[in-house]
Amino acid sequence: MYAKERRDGRPTPRVTQGTQHLTAESALADLHGEIHAEALAVASDAHPPRLAQRWSTLRRALAAADLGAGLLAGLVAALLTGFPPAGAAAFVGVVAVGWVLSAFACGLYAGEDLRSWASGIAATPRLVIAALLLSWPLFAAGKVLGLPQPATAALIACFASPLAAGMGRAGARALVHRMHPLRQRTAIIGSGHVAGTLAARLRSHAEFGLIPIGIVDDEVHLIEGAQLPVLGRLDQLPAILRGHRVDRVIIAFSRASHDQLLHCIRTCRERGVVVDVVPRLFELLDGARSLDQVGGLPLLSLGVHRLSRSASVAKRGLDIAVSGLVLALLSPFLLALAVAIRVESRGPALFRQPRAGRGGQVFNLLKFRSMHADAEERKEALDELNDLDDGVMFKIHADPRITRVGELLRRFSLDELPQLFNVLRGQMSLVGPRPLILPESDALSEGWHGRRLDLRPGMTGPWQIAGRSEIPFHEMVRFDYQYVAGWSLGRDLEILLATVPAVLSGRGAY
Repeated sequence: MYAKERRDGRPTPRVTQGTQHLTAESALADLHGEIHAEALAVASDAHPPRLAQRWSTLRRALAAADLGAGLLAGLVAALLTGFPPAGAAAFVGVVAVGWVLSAFACGLYAGEDLRSWASGIAATPRLVIAALLLSWPLFAAGKVLGLPQPATAALIACFASPLAAGMGRAGARALVHRMHPLRQRTAIIGSGHVAGTLAARLRSHAEFGLIPIGIVDDEVHLIEGAQLPVLGRLDQLPAILRGHRVDRVIIAFSRASHDQLLHCIRTCRERGVVVDVVPRLFELLDGARSLDQVGGLPLLSLGVHRLSRSASVAKRGLDIAVSGLVLALLSPFLLALAVAIRVESRGPALFRQPRAGRGGQVFNLLKFRSMHADAEERKEALDELNDLDDGVMFKIHADPRITRVGELLRRFSLDELPQLFNVLRGQMSLVGPRPLILPESDALSEGWHGRRLDLRPGMTGPWQIAGRSEIPFHEMVRFDYQYVAGWSLGRDLEILLATVPAVLSGRGAY
């Protein structure tokens, strides 16, 4: 079926029946031992200019943001502690240079993966570590410079640096994301449902900077919603990489044999093209732990999920502390929203709806009313306008039942703020599975669907940051299952931070 001359002149073995079901991950494992030998054959000009430019531009932008953050933090510390002008200038310079060096030491410029390109939220713990690393040198610098209150100045600078750097880094990424030459032209090996889903995700998540240009496959089958041209067959991959200036190749469930996929990976590596693989059983891999090698064989470990008592206490403690604090701070704002709702249309300001909670227990979810009071009565008449075809969820763009105030509430998810009372009562969590209405919950028929209710439903979750109403029902259920199966407190904090830009963008909010 497929054979090719190797560099040593010997042909590769022909495919046998037993290799037909091997996957791209197997090809990557087989290739692992050949990487060093293959690297010797890579031409010096193999790497596409965009690939090197992409990461060097991001690093320069992040370094500039960190330098600005250090200058700002040092200036704030000097002003608040009353440093003399000469000492203040020296201290500001030390903070600026020290913060950049500390960030470098903590690996905040090292990542060359899609996650680090798209968002800096995952780097938040390292920003905190960088600030702690910087604290003692700043205290020592203040002592050497003979400045008053060196400890206070060091504390202020170390608190302000990661805050300013987080905002500056977000701005730097927003800047490079808008640079069209830095986007990578991406070819997808494979076709069908997974390839179509992948293409749709790449288009809807522009922050990754990947432009799907077409598919490569021998047996092209249904591509659901992809609308991608077929670039050619697998044996034409070298010409495709050159002719279409491909920067990245993603292997997504091709029916090709093991040896064919192995050859594709080798071809991409020889030409400096990045290769990604959508793993089999990807629906279950959230929270997976990689084990380096067992006798040279890479493994991916899926442990049994157990939520310890201490983890449960920590999660509940975070819910109580944050929800209580936010309600106390926002109470005047919540009252103003309630008044605006009542003034515009008749009916109560709050909307109560039965939802399926933890373990299947029903509770009344609270939301600010964003529709006219007769919205439920009008739902059946608007059924044919439903934009979702999954047979379960009901969503309409430009829903005529939504009030003007309600449109603003939904645009920024302000209608969900009363759910903080549900969190405080213990009916919900800040982060968790999506709280389903009862008909949606009843539509979950498979046994594993019930695992999503092992944790309290959340105000936000992976479905929120992935696109909210743009996410189909079956994918939302999978997101919830992955979240529950791989839960960690760090993951909750990451989702909370990622919710802010997701809400401000308004994507999927209607």
